[in-house]
Amino acid sequence: MEEKAVRELLENVRKGRIGIDEAMERLRGLPFEDLGYACIDHHRGLRRGASEVIFGEGKTAEEILGIVQGMCEQGDNILVTRLAPEKAERVITRYPEATYHENSRVLVLENRPVEDRGKGEILVISAGTSDIPVAEEAALTARFMGNRVETVYDLGVSGLHRLLAHREKIAAAAVLIVVAGMEGALPSVVGGMVDKPVIAVPTSIGYGAGLGGIAALLGMLNSCAAGVTVVNIDNGFGAGYAASLINRL
Repeated sequence: MEEKAVRELLENVRKGRIGIDEAMERLRGLPFEDLGYACIDHHRGLRRGASEVIFGEGKTAEEILGIVQGMCEQGDNILVTRLAPEKAERVITRYPEATYHENSRVLVLENRPVEDRGKGEILVISAGTSDIPVAEEAALTARFMGNRVETVYDLGVSGLHRLLAHREKIAAAAVLIVVAGMEGALPSVVGGMVDKPVIAVPTSIGYGAGLGGIAALLGMLNSCAAGVTVVNIDNGFGAGYAASLINRL
């Protein structure tokens, strides 16, 4: 439950629109709800400004549905990452208003409108087309957290003129997320062009010596461009979340 929802609840009690017992029932799940197989952190929205995010990988469809139900009862917006299509189908059968993005394996269910909380625009750039699923996870996460997000894809360093064609958009962004596999060079190039935070995301895209993204990770960690920060391999969610915190009003 986010701060705005708590304020609305208390205001409705003050004005007599709902009773104290009903309000107590709504607040009973704070700070967390123990489902036996999961403890839903209903207090996270108050602490962090965004509700808990469900990591779909490794959970059964029944477990995911139980967590979604508990969060919906609190009026939370739902973001599920790394969700397999067959599990997403089960969720959408029960919650048809949810949207599943198969390319990034992300499901979004909005129980309340998402407010614009950003100072500016977050720009997500991918080096290659194969990096798009991770870039989309980052973009969807940032939008879920109340940011205006633009995306520009397939701008890798093997054709640097493609990146330079978007100089104005790159310069206008408040925060940039740069997603790249192979040797992971693109964040260094972007970091040398702007005076804004750059979050680099290495992907596991590449041939054998890429070592499943380790080569890109090490390249980004050794970036010569000051101010480039790096998240884990394929962690578009982490990049979108960090960019949102940086961009928050």
